[in-house]
Amino acid sequence: MELFYLGLIVFLFLLAGFDLVVGVSNDAVNFLNSSIGARAASFKLVLIIAAVGILCGSMFSNGMMEIARHGIFRPEQFYYTELMCIFIAVMITDVLLLDMFNSLGLPTSTTVSLVFELLGGTFALALLKIFGDTTDTLSFAQLLNTEKALSVILGIFLSIAIAFFFGILVQYIARLIFTFNYKKNLKWTIGLFGGIAATSIVYFMLIKGIKDTSFMTPQFKAWINDNAGMIVPVCFVAFTLLMQILHWLRVNVFKVIVLMGTFALAMAFAGNDLVNFIGVPLAGFASYLDFTTNGLSTGADSYLMGALNGPAQTPFYFLFLAGVVMVVALFKSKKARNVMKTEIELARQQEGDEMFGSSALARSLVRRSTNFTNNVTSNMPDRLKRWIDSRFNKEEAILEKDASFDLVRASVNLMLAGLLIALGTSLKLPLSTTYVTFMVAMGTSLSDRAWGRESSVFRITGVMSVIGGWFVTAGVAFMVCFAMTMVLYYGGIIATVLLIALSIFILMRSNRLFRKKLENEKTDELFKAMMISRDTAEIWTMLKQHTRESLSGIVEFAKDTFSKTTDAFICEDLRTFRKVYTDLDAQKSLLKKVRRRELLAMRRVDTNVAIEKNTWFHLANNNAEQLIYCFKRMVEPCKEHIDNNFNPLPEKDAKEFQAISQLLDDVIQRIKTSIETSNYGEYPQLYFTCKNLAEEFARLRRTQIERLRHGDKDNLNVSLVYLNLLQEAQELTRILRHLLRASRKFQSN
Repeated sequence: MELFYLGLIVFLFLLAGFDLVVGVSNDAVNFLNSSIGARAASFKLVLIIAAVGILCGSMFSNGMMEIARHGIFRPEQFYYTELMCIFIAVMITDVLLLDMFNSLGLPTSTTVSLVFELLGGTFALALLKIFGDTTDTLSFAQLLNTEKALSVILGIFLSIAIAFFFGILVQYIARLIFTFNYKKNLKWTIGLFGGIAATSIVYFMLIKGIKDTSFMTPQFKAWINDNAGMIVPVCFVAFTLLMQILHWLRVNVFKVIVLMGTFALAMAFAGNDLVNFIGVPLAGFASYLDFTTNGLSTGADSYLMGALNGPAQTPFYFLFLAGVVMVVALFKSKKARNVMKTEIELARQQEGDEMFGSSALARSLVRRSTNFTNNVTSNMPDRLKRWIDSRFNKEEAILEKDASFDLVRASVNLMLAGLLIALGTSLKLPLSTTYVTFMVAMGTSLSDRAWGRESSVFRITGVMSVIGGWFVTAGVAFMVCFAMTMVLYYGGIIATVLLIALSIFILMRSNRLFRKKLENEKTDELFKAMMISRDTAEIWTMLKQHTRESLSGIVEFAKDTFSKTTDAFICEDLRTFRKVYTDLDAQKSLLKKVRRRELLAMRRVDTNVAIEKNTWFHLANNNAEQLIYCFKRMVEPCKEHIDNNFNPLPEKDAKEFQAISQLLDDVIQRIKTSIETSNYGEYPQLYFTCKNLAEEFARLRRTQIERLRHGDKDNLNVSLVYLNLLQEAQELTRILRHLLRASRKFQSN
């Protein structure tokens, strides 16, 4: 058994490696989104600065490890085997849960997941111990610490409300001072702003970033607390002078602030959140050492783990290796970029593709907010309104190349997030780093008028989805870890091996699906290029390419769907019909997304070109949409007929239909090739071929009607469905003909 427990410790550390990777993927958004969103420096330089911060924070991290040893459970009440069940369940749940959120692109709190996983696993065994206690002396208060979980829930609400409110307020004031054309208003204000920002960041590093590091002795921490009233003003004066001098030397002070904030938040993340990834394996390792030293004679089922109440002494090499793994994950993880993409897209200043749909609650909030804003502005003096609008003139915005928002907002994001977290820590308020940084970014984007009438409902839906995910994290972490602990406790070695194999399988499958998702999103790059470019001729060229790709894609989909539908109807293949029906809904959503993208790009091309091509653009898109509706009308009756197990299509009718449908299939392929290559030399021939095919489908319909009048009445149901199929096939050829014409007119010079 000793060898088995050693194997479990090895597995815990392997999971810790996975957890570090998925943890960095999730938390990278906290310290990277502002610098990357504003393009404060090259992507590589930003990563290097963040990596140095992570290494510094991880190597000095030590004081937070107690939460995994005795922060949630009372170790003196649990046996070695019981704690190993909890530790294994916690690590499996944590890796799978964070990987799921990373794949979805939603940031969540690693602290919340760890606390509620420990709480779920401990609660499971506490129930068993209380029910099995013959003396009736055990209680939950003796077995677990619920105060930590309550403080985490309180921290969610506090973080959301405080960070969002101050994000709106501070960004509004900053924008009134600097405007979007911030380089015109830096003469003296930049030194003052830089002094406030840099002092806030340094104060954050002292109070939050390194408060629990190994070199921070109690005397040094006490000195910082006692002399904070002196440290802050001295730093403010020094940094104000320094930033003003840097400005005179033509250094962009905003970039300096953003990079300082990136380093500070990265260091705080590694120093304080490292316990979320390696705390449980280290607690398991400490338990193993104590058991093998003192408990072998007692037995794993009888040895109590009171030794975990002692202080954690984490070896330096564990901290260093953890820092290296996090740095490698930061540079390599594609899921980290996926999570950052969510926050940057929700905070984006420009119009663009929206990641989320709309919801009833979001629509209601937008409507009420609009009414409230209109009421407020209607009572403001016209002169004041004009002055405020002049300070928020987005046409004058100074953005770095490929940036989603400007350096002023990025500086406010990092300065305010650091200040709020530091103040919350000093006041003993359980503010979450993830929640504060995210909600500050959302508050500043709202204040910056980035959420316009065309995008606010989608942005609010996205914010509510992320916030909802935070609460889901707590519930899912508790319930899944509760269930896993029960399985491990009763299943023993067999259950442990099976759960380990299952977790490995799920992780491999998740990564495979995520790679496939990334391949499907490669077309996003062309759209991003269109929205970033300011050359109208270049935008027009890219838009033509985008429409060629999207229209040829929908024609390819039509070809595939028509073949599947006709074959499935003749062969009575219900499974294929169900898949086709699902694919139609997915294609409809994709088409809506693509159409919105192209419409946004169309608004950015030369006005004369837009006026000339606008009609053909909308006709092409409308015909693409009509293809979906045509197939829905075609598929639904066929699917219902097969599902009811009615008579199949007679062989004679099937042969007639297959002959003409093969011709249509060939024509669709030729249309796709013409659109894809923008070669319309075959246009006249294709146009009349489609017209002739439509007439041929009409002839078959007339023939079938005659058969229905004089033929076998037992085949009435299949004849009606067949007539509908012919009608929609005729309509399909008409739509394809008009789509080809609209595409040709749109692409022509």
